[in-house]
Amino acid sequence: MTLRVLLIDDNAERSATVSAGLTADGCTIVGHITEHADIVTEVRLRRADIVVCDLDHASRDAIESMGALHRDEPRPVVMFVDTTDPDSINAAMKAGVAAYVVEGLQPSRVRAVIDVAVARFKAHQALRAELAEAKTALTERKLVDRAKGLLMQSRRMSEDEAYRTLRRLAMDQGKRLAEVAENVISMAKLL
Repeated sequence: MTLRVLLIDDNAERSATVSAGLTADGCTIVGHITEHADIVTEVRLRRADIVVCDLDHASRDAIESMGALHRDEPRPVVMFVDTTDPDSINAAMKAGVAAYVVEGLQPSRVRAVIDVAVARFKAHQALRAELAEAKTALTERKLVDRAKGLLMQSRRMSEDEAYRTLRRLAMDQGKRLAEVAENVISMAKLL
């Protein structure tokens, strides 16, 4: 698979070296920008698959930009830095950087680091999706339980009868059980 890489580097000579290495490894460089550019917009416009940053050090602004990218347009991000400190590493990881490499930019190793970053990013995205799905299921379960409770109280039904009533309403209306439960709760508030 050919990766579309957006390269972020303020040093033109170093950028050219990294670009040549990536191109030799089968990547397509979709752009060279500086760390002061609007990274989210550039990723969208250039349809980048991955962002590779080669910086002297991970500035607060660069890390904040990576956080915005992770929030608005999630992509794997690889950061190569010459100098760092533990706070920068922690901030970068919290901002969604998939790989953070200190003093390790060797054009022959860049593709391997990118492949690891892409795999880590995909695993992280899968966990995020699983978490979101679990939160949704829990919220829906709470709605159904609350609606069942309201039906049990107002109509003197058993829990099974209340559940069957909600289920029948959902089927009759062609809606999801959680939607019907939400409607029952809303109606109960009105009465």
